[in-house]
Amino acid sequence: MELKLNNSKRLYKIAERLMPGGVNSPVRSFKAVDGTPVFISSAKGPWIYDEDGNKYIDYVASWGPLILGHTHNDVVRAVKKAAENGTSYGAPCVDEINLASLIVKSFPSIDMLRMTSSGTEATMSAVRLSRAYTKRDFIIKFEGCYHGHADYLLVKAGSGATTFGTPSSPGVPKGFTNNTLLARYNDIRSVERLFSKYENQIACVLIEPVAANMGVVPPKNGFLEGLRKLAQDSGTLLIFDEVITGFRLGLGGAQKTYNIKPDLTCLGKIIGGGFPVGAYGGRKEIMNMIAPIGPVYHAGTLSGNPVAMAAGVATINKLREKGTYKRLNELTQSLIEGLHKILKKLGIKAQINSVGSMFTIFFTDREVFDYESALTSDTKMYSRFFKNLLSAGIMFPPSQFEAVFVSLAHTEREIDITLRAVYKALKETASRG
Repeated sequence: MELKLNNSKRLYKIAERLMPGGVNSPVRSFKAVDGTPVFISSAKGPWIYDEDGNKYIDYVASWGPLILGHTHNDVVRAVKKAAENGTSYGAPCVDEINLASLIVKSFPSIDMLRMTSSGTEATMSAVRLSRAYTKRDFIIKFEGCYHGHADYLLVKAGSGATTFGTPSSPGVPKGFTNNTLLARYNDIRSVERLFSKYENQIACVLIEPVAANMGVVPPKNGFLEGLRKLAQDSGTLLIFDEVITGFRLGLGGAQKTYNIKPDLTCLGKIIGGGFPVGAYGGRKEIMNMIAPIGPVYHAGTLSGNPVAMAAGVATINKLREKGTYKRLNELTQSLIEGLHKILKKLGIKAQINSVGSMFTIFFTDREVFDYESALTSDTKMYSRFFKNLLSAGIMFPPSQFEAVFVSLAHTEREIDITLRAVYKALKETASRG
């Protein structure tokens, strides 16, 4: 049954006259799935509602940070109280200390941190800090890993860039990326070659410890350990971009899951309950280089915004409750096991990569372990699957190269509804392929 989206289509036409592509972030346009974007009117728990009165079980979760689900009572209560006292001070507030304390307590690699307004700003600032600390210019990033839209990081950057076939962006002067070196995710030899060629010139290795912007791609055994040793032996800083995995995989993020201690860590919106916020932190001697006590400049009027800080404190306190991640991961595994059974029953070739409460279905018969193998996925099949699911009231990400996120608001009831919808959607997808 075709979904009625009359109001969304009408609003999209208006939006196209006012904003490039009618959206404020490319993947929202639904162009990757050849569709019309759904305009959301409200959300509660695991459900979102659109302007046409349709409702969906949401597995996008604002691209990951809404781990408690939408409009969680504790978060809403904290936000209301904070907003009533003032929405922005441009000055210190107590919840900055409270949130920073919770983060430091959760991540053993972080002695001190600096709040930002986004994950992009966090990674950009961490790279600047690494260059100042090491007095070196070159950085290593990995094909298919996305670290925000800073000019020098838009090189085979995954996420929306992969979705739209533009791994780098016009408007970025060649000189801006001359010091950005590319390695292959899960290929330690490619990193070794760069260290050999640029000996004593590499400031940092910047990586998503679990890649999540070419779809979910876990690290192979020994890969992160190899990066840690290479960086340490050469005086290079290892930066973990945990904007997605931080607090998503557990209180200590991917670094605790894989028992690897980076020098710097970048965090994103999950630490603010989904509000615009980020942070970067690490060892004290590195962080002490940041102004006002050091020479590395970083500033932001909304850094430490009181509303975002309050939302973050409420979110992390909830995540610290006993059994939280066990329940979340068991729920996710229940969904993934059901998906495997459906794929097998229908004889559909696909790979499911998962870590914790995040996963991606790749429509390919190849193992997906890096950017190149992710690109073997049948994006047209994913597009048909996505639209069939959407019509059945299930919201998966509108791109093959994004992650599906399960939240604590989902229950076995929503999982059962989802699996029934997935079976019908895949059956129709395969029959029309």
